Amino acid sequence: MKKGVLLVNLGTPDNPQTPAVRKYLNEFLMDERVIDINAFSRFMLIKGIIVPFRGPKSAKSYQEIWTEEGSPLMIYTVKTTELLKQRLGDEYHVEMAMRYQSPSIESALAKLRAAQVTSIQVIPLFPQYASASTGSVHQKVMEIVSKWQTIPSMSFVNSFYDDDLIIEAYAQNGAKHKPEEYDHILFSFHGLPQRQMIKADETGKHCLKVANCCDTITGANRFCYSAQCHATARLIAERLNIPKEKYTLTFQSRLGRDPWMQPYTSEVIDQLAKKGIKKLLVFCPAFVADCLETIFEVSVEYNEEFKHAGGEHVQLVESLNDSPLWIDALERMVRGA
Repeated sequence: MKKGVLLVNLGTPDNPQTPAVRKYLNEFLMDERVIDINAFSRFMLIKGIIVPFRGPKSAKSYQEIWTEEGSPLMIYTVKTTELLKQRLGDEYHVEMAMRYQSPSIESALAKLRAAQVTSIQVIPLFPQYASASTGSVHQKVMEIVSKWQTIPSMSFVNSFYDDDLIIEAYAQNGAKHKPEEYDHILFSFHGLPQRQMIKADETGKHCLKVANCCDTITGANRFCYSAQCHATARLIAERLNIPKEKYTLTFQSRLGRDPWMQPYTSEVIDQLAKKGIKKLLVFCPAFVADCLETIFEVSVEYNEEFKHAGGEHVQLVESLNDSPLWIDALERMVRGA
């Protein structure tokens, strides 16, 4: 009998055309953990404003990064799954899924069920825990499995923001670009609304109420996405001997008018360029696979913004993708070493 492993990434449209992108955005943004407002307001916002207008624009962006093999995020997630299968051998049955679109979590779990695995370990492929990503994966898996007559032993990976192998993998990718030759370093993480950070503070007394509330992991913020992002950036910087004054942690991809986690990447890029910074190296350690937010948002959009403000070049540090150290880290998670 085999043990089951389910790797889950966020998702990608089936193709880069507007109808497929709108379908993806609808499923993604209608998730109550992603847009955490009342159901009626969420429906009106997503169906009436965001998807109709954002769909065509996002489709053009996806077309910029799409390859003959498909979406980069899908390509690297498939490679990661295949490499992990090879590492784990016959003792394990490994499946991959996307939280939104294909292959679905339901279809992947059905394959594990059909294989009669003795246990299922769920690994959401997000280094830092957030309700809108890891939490959503956990909830979806539990909703599906709860309907099974017999449920195997289940386990869930919550986060791996400080895993030493993963920190080393990000550091090795950064070292290839010689950080010492850049004027400044950015650690740009995917943004989330501030209200979601506040909700994660079960004490109600820490988030945005304590000075430098994200600088150290404590009991109050142990599940805080922002605090985990700060820890990841600090560990990578320490591994590469990047002094504190030479790097800034920022958040990208904000949506809507509500305040999101700050500082915003786009604003910091503009400020740095106006201060005379010419060469900028950007890590995106919230992503394990290069995708729209890294390849296009950073390498194209932010690069253009930086140059317009007086800078010369924004260099993206590639994600973990199919790095051997990344596969080492996943293998260790599965085996519990």
